[in-house]
Amino acid sequence: MPTYEYKVLPAPAKGEKAKGVKGPEARFAHALERLMNEMAEGGWEYLRADTLPSEERQGLTSSTTVWRTLLVFRRESAGDGPRLLSAPTTADEPMVAKPKAAPAPGPADGAASDALRRPGPAAERTGVLRAPGRMIGRRAG
Repeated sequence: MPTYEYKVLPAPAKGEKAKGVKGPEARFAHALERLMNEMAEGGWEYLRADTLPSEERQGLTSSTTVWRTLLVFRRESAGDGPRLLSAPTTADEPMVAKPKAAPAPGPADGAASDALRRPGPAAERTGVLRAPGRMIGRRAG
């Protein structure tokens, strides 16, 4: 099943002047024809035109709904679509990921963490223990 990518462009709002093209309808058709031919050169196929609402600000505090006409083009993707995966392997034992062992603290890391856990002389004088992740309160004593 082919997959597609899409491109959406605003439809021309007014016609373009060209040699031999007379009247507003013909100028508008010429602008639309030129846009479609440019897209076709890039491999895009015209799919449809949609008119969709767009809410836009009007003034400082209000908003209004404006209807926009959009042209939708598509082209077949270059194989970047979904792929079928191979069937999972069935083994007698379930595959379980083993947890990685935490690295052992080095001499500097161990000394620093021990110093944080032990109350120092200042804590003994004030009666307040301060350690990371623990509540601060009075020592029982």
